[in-house]
Amino acid sequence: MKPLVPSRREATVEVHRPTPLALVPSAPVVPVQPCAIPAVTSVVLPDGRVVTGYALEPVKPEPVTAKPPVSRAAVNIALGGIGFGAVCGGLFLLTAFITALTALITQLITLAAVIFGGWVVVQVLSASGHRSGTTVNIRKAVFKRNHFHG
Repeated sequence: MKPLVPSRREATVEVHRPTPLALVPSAPVVPVQPCAIPAVTSVVLPDGRVVTGYALEPVKPEPVTAKPPVSRAAVNIALGGIGFGAVCGGLFLLTAFITALTALITQLITLAAVIFGGWVVVQVLSASGHRSGTTVNIRKAVFKRNHFHG
């Protein structure tokens, strides 16, 4: 059985270097110019090696296109439409309120007429049923300086 920890002789590191492939083009390659040539950056590592490559630039968002200006007439028409709708709604609420108020007043008048009519009927029927109360002979009364003396 082998030990779990490798010995110093077995711990050597193997370095594999890839071999480049030779590309043989079947057709002639036409060089194409890139839109913009990116800058090549070289970085020196602490152990002295130099790494060269293209710098990655952050992705820049598309510039925001300016919105076309809204014409003054369109704004006025929109505001006029909103105002017209508000006025129509207000008039509808006003007419509904007036209708409800009219119905309430009609009901109160009807209630008062019923109560007063009932009171009058009770007075008429009770007065004819029996005679009671004080009889005042007005011919003998004396009026002096707006006072009644009986």
